[in-house]
Amino acid sequence: METENDTQMYKIFLLGISEDSSIQPFLFGLFLFMYLVTVLGNLVIILVTVSDPHLHTPMYFFLSNLSLADIGFTSASIPKMLVNIQIHSKVITYEGCITQVFFFTLFGVLDSFLLTVMAYDRFVAICHPLHYAVIMNLRVCSLLVLGSWVTAALYSLLESLMTSRLSFCTDLKIPHFLCEFNQLILLACSDTFANDVVMYSAAVLLGGGPFVGIIFSYTKIISAIHAISSAHGRHNAFSTCTSHLSVVSLFYFSILGVYFSSSLSQNSQSTASASVMYSIVTPMLNPFIYSLRNKDIKGALRKLFRGRP
Repeated sequence: METENDTQMYKIFLLGISEDSSIQPFLFGLFLFMYLVTVLGNLVIILVTVSDPHLHTPMYFFLSNLSLADIGFTSASIPKMLVNIQIHSKVITYEGCITQVFFFTLFGVLDSFLLTVMAYDRFVAICHPLHYAVIMNLRVCSLLVLGSWVTAALYSLLESLMTSRLSFCTDLKIPHFLCEFNQLILLACSDTFANDVVMYSAAVLLGGGPFVGIIFSYTKIISAIHAISSAHGRHNAFSTCTSHLSVVSLFYFSILGVYFSSSLSQNSQSTASASVMYSIVTPMLNPFIYSLRNKDIKGALRKLFRGRP
């Protein structure tokens, strides 16, 4: 029997975190709260960095883009999940599934790139402070951000096109709260060799590459800080990195935790629950990490809410 190529005739079901109907109202309230906190928190960061002239620096320019990416990252999955819970449905259209794959990948990859760019910014600031203004000029910062957006968009488009060429033999029941490239590959009944190559190559180049860049930057940063003779100077230098280092640790360790747990556990919905950590919790916590551990942000927030210039 030949595989049917028209995947749009099949129904796609997102099984979510739990199929227990009794806890659906709780999940709706929890994820609605988390989504609103994420959007509002990141919008405040964007507003503060744009409105305060003292924050018109490369670090906060990158931070505002990270906040925008975090809003998009959560918006790719949570609204559809909330709608499905509210209308007691698990169905997502074929087009909606491909759209989720595109935007979730776009903002996930963009997050990774921007965290790497921010690590590079801290490297230049600490290791080459006298040349910082020259190296991190407006043109360079704009090109770094533009390059991150373009690369993430091109890969997301490739992944979406690779997803659209998959064929399926039955209705799709995805044990997750969103459509993910790897989940669709597992459910396909057509040849997935090319898709596997794209997925694993991206994991190495777009996942491992930025991570190695961050490790390299912080290796140089730690070495430069260690060379500072004054304890107060070392503390001041390292304090400029703590917020970014906290966000990087939360983002990457949660991703590694999810994928290590998925390789050990046979329960796909447990993996979906663990995915909440990097796809929802991390974007929600980022504004708080930068607000609580950054004197400039706290000062700008006080000015904003008190209405003082």
